[in-house]
This record gives sequence, C-alpha cells and structure tokens, in this order.
Amino acid sequence: MIKSLHVNEKNILQYSGANGELCVGLVRNAEQIETLSWKGGVYALAKEAIVRGCGLAALAEQFVTGEILSYDAVEKEGRLLPPITHPDPAHMLVAGTGLTHLGSADTRASMHAKIAAADDAQMTDSMRMFRMGLEGGKPAPGNAGVQPEWFYKGDGSIVVAPGHDVESPDFALDLGDEVEVVGIYIISDDGTPFRLGFSIGNEFSDHKTEKINYLYLAHSKLRPCSLGPELALGELPSNIKGTSKIIRENQVLWQKDFVSGEDNMTHTIANLEYHHFKYNGFLRPGDVHIHFFGTSTLSFADAVEAREGDVFVVESPWFGRPLRNTYRKIKAEFASSGKVVAL
Repeated sequence: MIKSLHVNEKNILQYSGANGELCVGLVRNAEQIETLSWKGGVYALAKEAIVRGCGLAALAEQFVTGEILSYDAVEKEGRLLPPITHPDPAHMLVAGTGLTHLGSADTRASMHAKIAAADDAQMTDSMRMFRMGLEGGKPAPGNAGVQPEWFYKGDGSIVVAPGHDVESPDFALDLGDEVEVVGIYIISDDGTPFRLGFSIGNEFSDHKTEKINYLYLAHSKLRPCSLGPELALGELPSNIKGTSKIIRENQVLWQKDFVSGEDNMTHTIANLEYHHFKYNGFLRPGDVHIHFFGTSTLSFADAVEAREGDVFVVESPWFGRPLRNTYRKIKAEFASSGKVVAL
C-alpha cells in the first residue's frame, strides 16, 4: 500500500543557499518563497515526516523563519533545484509508464471507435496495450488492474534542475519533449513506499530512434529529464490542464495545450503505483523514486524538430511556476573513444 505524506495543499521547493547549501522553501504565492531553518533538503525532511507520522506541509510549517525571498530572483540566479535530490544519485530511480492517456478531447471519440472496431490481428502492440488500459486500467479501489507499459530512464544523475540545460548526446538522433505529471516517492526503513506529492515534468526522449523500431524504445528513454520547480503537496486533481511550448530565438516555435489527471487517463494513479512497487527490488529503504505517468502531447507528433538553443517551457497553474529548460548538445565521451578497458 502506498502511503501519502501530502495532506495540506501547499507547495514546497528546493534551492541553493548563498553558500551553495541545500535549502527548502515554502511557496507562499507566485512571487514569494518563505525560507525554512531546516537543513538537509526535502529528502531529509520527508524521512523526518515519516518518523514523526505527519505530513510534509505540517512539518515544514514548524521550521518557517518569516524571511521572504523573491521567487524571481532565486530563479534568475539559477538557484532553483529539482524538488527532491538524493545524497547518492545512484539511489534515485527514474522510470515511467506509457500509453496511459486518452489524448485530446476532440479526438477521443473517434479513437475509441477505431479501437472498438479494429480486428485484433490488425492492431499494433501499442494499440493493444492502449486498449488493455481502456478496458482494465481503472479497477475498483483495492484491486489490481491491467499492468501498463513501463520504462526505465536512469538514476538521479539524469535529473536536470529547473532553468538548466538538458543535454543531448552527440549520438542521439533527436531530443523531444514529453510533458508529464510526476509522482515523487521515498521508501521508508520498513520498505513502505511513501508518496511525497506531485510535480510537473518534461521527460525528454529520442523519438527518431524509437521510430526506427519500437524495440528501440528503451534506448530512446535514456535521456535527461527535468521536473519542478515545485513539489505540490495536495491530492492530484482528476483534471489537470496546462501548456507546452518551444521557444526559439525569443519567438514561440510551437505551442499546445495538454491535459492529465485520471479523467484523461486510461489508468488510475493507484494502479500505476501498484504495478511499479509490486517489485521487491523497488522497495529498498532510503531510495527515492521519480515516476513519470505518461503524456498526451508532444511536439514530435506535430513534425517539430527541436534544435540546440531552443527553450522548453511547461506551464500548469496547479503546479506553480513554469518549468523551463534549454536544449544543449554534448559530446558523449565513450561514444567518441569506443574503447572498453579490459582487466
């Protein structure tokens, strides 16, 4: 059973202090962050909340200082951090589930009709998986439904802070946005998964590589991701709305609205959580799990190809301040040398 640490509807975030220390702030409004005297970041705060048996927001309120920071200043100075980090990034698992969303409202009816009328022999594996979610992804509370598609992205080293560059290796064919709701979890000392809350995220993928053959999906997912800046501590609304943009040379290159939340999904959040945490290997005490819940909107579907210098922007009012990242290409060291050293 997944336990929750988010009771009150408040948002918190992490940022770098004046001396580079890991700080936690309470988001008071769109312009103000109230500092906490707590040291150790959201990870340590969550562990303390589990020990005390209280919610994150209630615990955070016990450490407020009354000092207010300008949200704009913290962002402009590049001090925003992911909403959670782990002292050892190898103990943060970043994964996700696909084929979980119905798509835009205006295409939903025709899509359902196409699936219902399709002969099983004519359906792709993706279509079959999607239909399985439609038919069995929302079981009654307490029951397990059909399992979703699942993918691995990496460990904590691939999580990029808000406002920072997302780096695409030179062997990649593409770097495409995938805007998703993200669940954030910590495993307690007795192996219980606790959900801290939710963030908005951009789960970048190499869609050109995936398009070559669907079995390349695993390769296409081994790319950076970003989430935050805020960790929303309220229960996830059933209908989330937002906008995804790509800005090139200070002009909007592409923009599209997106929806998420269970009203727009083929699976319940509880079902996606069950099928992730049913594996004992994902219940290691102290580990953090960053889980992307799938998308309905991506620029690649509209034949948009991002390029270096483009700025990705994700906006959704419930998650607070927009998430921004800039596309940068890097040289992959091993791919350049191609040499494995034998011992």
